[in-house]
Amino acid sequence: MDPFEPAIIAFVCNWCTYTAADLAGTSRLSYPKNIRLIRVMCTGMVDPQYVIKAFLEGADGVLISGCHPGDCHYINGNYKARRRVKLLKEILPRFGIDSRRLRLTWIGASDGIQFAGIMGDLVAQTRELGPALPDLKMVI
Repeated sequence: MDPFEPAIIAFVCNWCTYTAADLAGTSRLSYPKNIRLIRVMCTGMVDPQYVIKAFLEGADGVLISGCHPGDCHYINGNYKARRRVKLLKEILPRFGIDSRRLRLTWIGASDGIQFAGIMGDLVAQTRELGPALPDLKMVI
């Protein structure tokens, strides 16, 4: 039997985290291939329904990552994201999903090394937790 490889969805801010991912790539830093980036203009645009839908369709982990607090290009989007993630962490157990599977990070545009490190840590942590909903499998 093949070892478990988690499917992870990452909602990333266009201005900071996505740019850090691009920097990691151009710097030839490696990070796990089982992360799918979804670029959003701001983490404040990530509706909680998107996160729940990702889990219900087979994601084993979800990351929301954007600009550092106070540096949002849309003024308060990252504060909205922080409030929503706090609420989601309270709601997810009702769906049978461990709240540790959802992570919020702040990664600046020049933090390519930090981006690669966080992605590696996220995959390792999710691998230890095992499949989120064993009956579902996301095709990545």
